[in-house]
Amino acid sequence: MKKILILFAALPLMAIESCSTNAVTGRSQLKLFPESTLQAEAVSQYQSFLSENKVVSSTNSRDAEMVKRVGTRLANAITSYYKSQSNSVDLSSYKWEFNLVDNAQVNAWCMPGGKVVVYTGLLPVTKNEAALAVVLGHEITHAIAQHGNERMSQVALAQGLEVAGNVFTSGNAKANSIFNNVFGPGAQVGVLLPNSRKQELEADRFGLIFTAMAGYNPQEAIPFWQRMAAASNGQKPPEFLSSHPADESRIAQLQKYMPEALKYYKPVR
Repeated sequence: MKKILILFAALPLMAIESCSTNAVTGRSQLKLFPESTLQAEAVSQYQSFLSENKVVSSTNSRDAEMVKRVGTRLANAITSYYKSQSNSVDLSSYKWEFNLVDNAQVNAWCMPGGKVVVYTGLLPVTKNEAALAVVLGHEITHAIAQHGNERMSQVALAQGLEVAGNVFTSGNAKANSIFNNVFGPGAQVGVLLPNSRKQELEADRFGLIFTAMAGYNPQEAIPFWQRMAAASNGQKPPEFLSSHPADESRIAQLQKYMPEALKYYKPVR
């Protein structure tokens, strides 16, 4: 966290040279923070979260074992794909972890470095491994496309002068607050909030592709998001749905992306 505090003080100079093209999406992004710094902080926050919540053991639970199995298949497929490409996507620093937490909320999230949590409340809505892969593919895309870095940079740049002025009086609290407002459980129990429309479309598109690469049918995305929409039943929507709106336009966009994703689909027997 000390590294993040130092970075805040240098924001005006860093912003000038901190726009770069993301190798996953091909889009230019503002990224003020080294991924290594965010990944190190994510490890700390992730371990704290797990210690404060009930983690379901994969040795005693088929659901927890399923989460690890689906997550591992996705991680292996994504890592293998980018190793075979000539672009600059490097996931060697990712130390993937997939944990199921006993919590009734309909939610899942992925921190920088591949630290993933699925809540038990999500599983009755996913219903099957392919739909779970859709969710994890979506959240993993947010991480490897560095959407959190981009969002945190936008927040820090907007608050740069205030942050730099208060960093010596507020200690780690300010940096912790900004980090937790973007990543993990601090961002309304974990979902990256708020995601821009561009980020959501990217997560939908590449999430489908990654799902297919892992051998899961990406077409399960359509009924899953329909179930997510129905889960609100006119009441307050699930936390996951609050930042990932399952409206008609999203379904239409998923259908538009589907032919591209299906090119990567080879069912695992």
